[in-house]
Amino acid sequence: MTARTPRLVLASASPARLRLLREAGFAPEVIVSGVDEDALSAPTPAELALVLAEAKAAVVAARPEAAGSLVIGCDSVLELDGEALGKPADAEEATARWKAMRGRAGVLQTGHCVTDTATGRIASATASTTVRFGEPTDAEIAAYVASGEPLHVAGAFTLDGRSAPFIDGIDGDHGNVIGLSLPLLRALLAELGYSVTDLWA
Repeated sequence: MTARTPRLVLASASPARLRLLREAGFAPEVIVSGVDEDALSAPTPAELALVLAEAKAAVVAARPEAAGSLVIGCDSVLELDGEALGKPADAEEATARWKAMRGRAGVLQTGHCVTDTATGRIASATASTTVRFGEPTDAEIAAYVASGEPLHVAGAFTLDGRSAPFIDGIDGDHGNVIGLSLPLLRALLAELGYSVTDLWA
């Protein structure tokens, strides 16, 4: 492993990702990328999540204030019926999304990209977690959508918020569903020559 201990920079405005990293012992700085997610595309939802993560990391890594740091870019989409579902555009779309998801399973795809700005090396991959949705009533869906929460999260749901009672279970890494897979992050850091324990705050 390398002797250099760089700063960690999270290229995301997601409070859930920041919380995951802090709870795991890291103290990342946050630099929001401002990438236009709608301008990017890919053949599959898993590839789209990775393209978005790599784009966010690249934009932030190019900024002077990120020099010498390890930049972590992430992006999540829900794969349902082969389609990539990000944040719903409005309450109507969120309602329709939940009515389509209930009683079914989807795959939460989260792209991860770590860029070492000192060397220019990049490690990236997508983590996939199956999510089994419960069967909330129309009234429960209406109340959830009215809370505003589903408008701000990929797939219109989150494991650590008001929709938690409507998720029957998951198969895979729960952190990945929240927004960042810590086991995958460990693997990507190792690929670049870093141990997670050396990056603890």
